[in-house]
Amino acid sequence: MTVNPINPSQQDQVITATRECIQRAEQLFERDFPLPRIRFDLSGRIAGMFRLRRQQQEIRYNPYLFGKYFDDNLANTVPHEVAHYLVSELYGWRNVRPHGAEWKAIMCRLGAKPTVTCRYDLSGVPQRRQRRFNYSCECTTHALSAIRHNRVQRGQGYYTCRQCRQPLVFKG
Repeated sequence: MTVNPINPSQQDQVITATRECIQRAEQLFERDFPLPRIRFDLSGRIAGMFRLRRQQQEIRYNPYLFGKYFDDNLANTVPHEVAHYLVSELYGWRNVRPHGAEWKAIMCRLGAKPTVTCRYDLSGVPQRRQRRFNYSCECTTHALSAIRHNRVQRGQGYYTCRQCRQPLVFKG
C-alpha cells in the first residue's frame, strides 16, 4: 500500500503551525523572525529539514511522512525544524552544533521535547535510492554512496578500510 502525500489543505495546516511556532519564538525572544520559505519536497526517511543555502533559508517537509504520521509530525517535526531556523537566526551556524545546547534550549522554550530523530515505519513511503560505487582496498570491496563517491572525485574526501587501514580506490 502506497502512502499518499498530504493534500493542499494539510499543507496549509503545516504552514500555519510553522508560522505559529515562529510567532511564539518572537514573543519569547522579543524580536521579529521572517518566515522562511516552506517547501514540501523531501522524500525518503527524513520528515523535515532546515536548510540555509546561498543566503536563502528554507524549511523542507516530507509530504509522504506527514501523510502517514500527520499529527505526530505537526507536534514534533515542525518545532524541531523551526528550532534549527531559530538557532541560525540567533547564533549563526558557526560554532554551534546542529542538535547542541542552543537547539535543545530553544526546543524546551517552544514547549517541545528536544528529540533528534523519530523512528517511523516507512512501509508505503516512497524511498530515495542512492547509487553505490565500488571501491576496493587490500582485503575487500566496498560500496560507497554517491555522496561519498562525489567527495572523493572532487578531492574533498578520503576513505580507508577499517580492517586493513588502506585507502579505498575507485574500481571504475
